Amino acid sequence: MKYIVSIPAALLAICLAGCKAQYGGKLFIESRKDNKDSVWSKYEANTVNTLPGFTQRKEPPTSGYGGWKDWRAKATGFFRTEKVKDRWWIIDPDGYPYIHKAVVAFNPGKSEKQKQTFQHKFGTLDSWVQQSSDMLKGYGFNGAGAWTNVDLLRQQKQPLVYTLIISPMGAYHKDHLKKFGGKYEEAGWQGYRYDLAMVFDKEFDNYIVEAVKPIAKYKNDKYLLGYFTDNELPWVFDALDRHLTKLGKTEQGYIAAEKWLKQRKGNNATVNDITDEDRAAFTAFYFDTYMKKVVTALRKADPNHLYLGCRFNQDKERQELSNPEIFKVAGRYMDIISVNHYRKWEPDQQIFDNWAAWSGKPVIITEWYTKAVDSGLPNNTGAGWLVHSQKDRGIFYQNFTLGLLRNKNCVGWHWFKYMDNDPEDKTTDPSNRDSNKGVVDRYFSPYTPLLEQMKIVNTNTYNLISYFDKTQQ
Repeated sequence: MKYIVSIPAALLAICLAGCKAQYGGKLFIESRKDNKDSVWSKYEANTVNTLPGFTQRKEPPTSGYGGWKDWRAKATGFFRTEKVKDRWWIIDPDGYPYIHKAVVAFNPGKSEKQKQTFQHKFGTLDSWVQQSSDMLKGYGFNGAGAWTNVDLLRQQKQPLVYTLIISPMGAYHKDHLKKFGGKYEEAGWQGYRYDLAMVFDKEFDNYIVEAVKPIAKYKNDKYLLGYFTDNELPWVFDALDRHLTKLGKTEQGYIAAEKWLKQRKGNNATVNDITDEDRAAFTAFYFDTYMKKVVTALRKADPNHLYLGCRFNQDKERQELSNPEIFKVAGRYMDIISVNHYRKWEPDQQIFDNWAAWSGKPVIITEWYTKAVDSGLPNNTGAGWLVHSQKDRGIFYQNFTLGLLRNKNCVGWHWFKYMDNDPEDKTTDPSNRDSNKGVVDRYFSPYTPLLEQMKIVNTNTYNLISYFDKTQQ
């Protein structure tokens, strides 16, 4: 059995006649953490139909961007954020409250079979983007996440509200790697040498300049939510130790770290004198160096749009995401804190509250997903949970997004991603290659059971926020 409903006995007869667990019943779905986990375990999942006292009803009309016309704040002509009473909102260019509900990597696949299917189903890119945008909007999505073909999307009269990602450190890393013959003697899982971002290197500054040059053409676009810089950089807690013990003494990172330590603890200070308090303080300095460089360049090129951060990795919670000093720095530069959320069945409310309290800013989830056995894909890659069916993926979506809406610091989510990769396409990222992550399969067919479950939350978002705010008073 793929999911089990447990309800009071008095309601059993009603439920056998077609009840959808609307009476406080508990819903469970079977899942494995990944394909390496051989045991299927049952996890409780909240859905809209299990919320006591919630009734689905028509939501307020929406603006051209998808903001709700129930109340209005100051309109600035671009997206911004505002805390109204005790809840954070994105405010759309017309001044209406808005939650960004997006899919990542809104692009057609590029394998030979995908190109053939694309030609048969759509014929042209214009036809694809129109039909696919309409499909997403029909299921309640209003946005596109990172790695989207934004120039194609912008040709629409009312495009999905989109985001842009630039990768100055990623570009520098590719060239930095060449200095070592294409292979570091020691690297972290993101491929950075000693798990350190090279923020102190003067050469990095040139890559920032090149990365921001193309964004000038977007600075007046009202459908642009904002920018990300890089993705899941390694902000390790012991960065000070690594700079001083791993790098050569003539390297810029070593020189910056040594100078910082001596200014903090005296000219005779060594690695042996480092405390956890020092480590936390250095990570703030290290992270601030990156933030200051990229945000200064970004604001100069485009002062109108939100800075959405550098996409922290939830899987590294014991590193940057539990470090208040990192978030204090983030709050000085970011308009919204972006987090790629993996390994947890649902949002931890206290952790979200910590992020917002430490930074003074709202949070957006920029990657998360689950994959299903019935897709026919091997599902060997990726960090998402594994479930039996597309409907179970949809139930997972409801459980997760209800947790996000319950938290007053969350202003949106980006499902990873639009389309399954074709395992035969060896040019794709190995971490995405053979797994069921999309809302459409590798040949452009929508996963309707998944999307129907998504739609229930997506088209009740504003009413669900009102419900949670009332029940939490």
